[in-house]
Amino acid sequence: MNLIKNLTASADADSLEEIVTSEMQEASNIFDKFLSPFKDAIPTVVLAIICAVVGFVAIKLLLKLIGHAFNRSELDGIAAGFLKSVLKIVLYVILAVIILSILHVPMDSVVALIVSSSMAVALALKDSLSNVAGGFILSFAKPIKEGDVVEIDGSMGKVETVDILYTKIVTADNVTVYVPNGVASSSKIVNYTDKDKRRVDLKFTIAYENDIDSARNVILKVASTFEGVLSEPAPEVKVSGHLDSAVELLFMGWVNTGDYWTVYHGVLEKVKNEFDKAGISIPYPQVEVHQK
Repeated sequence: MNLIKNLTASADADSLEEIVTSEMQEASNIFDKFLSPFKDAIPTVVLAIICAVVGFVAIKLLLKLIGHAFNRSELDGIAAGFLKSVLKIVLYVILAVIILSILHVPMDSVVALIVSSSMAVALALKDSLSNVAGGFILSFAKPIKEGDVVEIDGSMGKVETVDILYTKIVTADNVTVYVPNGVASSSKIVNYTDKDKRRVDLKFTIAYENDIDSARNVILKVASTFEGVLSEPAPEVKVSGHLDSAVELLFMGWVNTGDYWTVYHGVLEKVKNEFDKAGISIPYPQVEVHQK
């Protein structure tokens, strides 16, 4: 059975090599006919160097034009960046084939080298190939978009790009994290900015001696006057727990996603100040000892 599998694999590889060789030979013949007038006047090596320089410049200009076209289209920035990185590799491979054909390098040898080495490279770079596949998934399934604040594989930050191998995330303290696309596409992704609105949940503790309704009114008054807290849905304050040393109150207020952290930190500070004015204490952990 192993012998049959090996023969089948060998036949498939030979068939692939013949097809690729035929196509590349045909392309080479076309370029030879196009460049034949120049070959009579310019030495082959010089012509190859000129074509390489012109090709590099042309590829850069083409990629810029493609980038502008992507920017004007409705294509997401993540998908556009990924497609550009793939196109860049394809264009440079085409340029390499053109230069080799000018230098009269036998296409049969080139194709045989590509086919034989590609199998070894595929095995050696299987993780990188999974990253390429992950890049396609992220670009077109669109669980994340450019500018989204996400948490992937324990890293939280703003998505900048998804290239052919890595997803680039910049954290709040301006640290760049590169997450392999294979990991990103197979991990749990928490997208904090996917929706227009978010709920801010804050916990406050008051002493058992304090009045719950008074504390609730103070928190709701702060929320009603704090810029960024939405009136619809209306903010709520519920008792969320009876702790060892305090009663725990849970504030739930809706905000626009961009205002989340401003409201989060601002309401925490203002409620503390208003508690002090109203004589509502936030107790320290304490232990009550009874001696018989």
